[in-house]
Amino acid sequence: MTMTRDRRTELLGQCRLFAGLTADQLGVIGEAAEEVTYPKGRTIVRQGEIGTGFFVVVSGLARVVRDGVDVARLGPGEFFGELSVLDGGPRIAQVVADDDTTCLAVASWELERILLEQPTLSLAILRELARRLRSVTEAHNH
Repeated sequence: MTMTRDRRTELLGQCRLFAGLTADQLGVIGEAAEEVTYPKGRTIVRQGEIGTGFFVVVSGLARVVRDGVDVARLGPGEFFGELSVLDGGPRIAQVVADDDTTCLAVASWELERILLEQPTLSLAILRELARRLRSVTEAHNH
């Protein structure tokens, strides 16, 4: 059964990346998001490929693998694929479904259109990326 726009919007609202956005702003993303389910063991994105989508995990678990080494596990509300979509560079890791995993996917061209139309959304993503960068930087310095 396909999720309604309202359900997609509600699930996107649980993603830290979109904290502080209004229901209308989330609705814009929810409208562009597609529900995609991956069976356990399926590669969702491959390291080194150019990204064409950004993903939010809705259910299940995914494993992040960089250069053959597991580096993280992602569960509901967590996201991936934003860097490649934002900078047009290759993906820095592979993401594999560790369980049957459902994601909301937003195509890169849709995300770019939304970011250009919604400056508050752009700012929210920049803040989350800065938080992640700070976290990694501080971890390496201690």
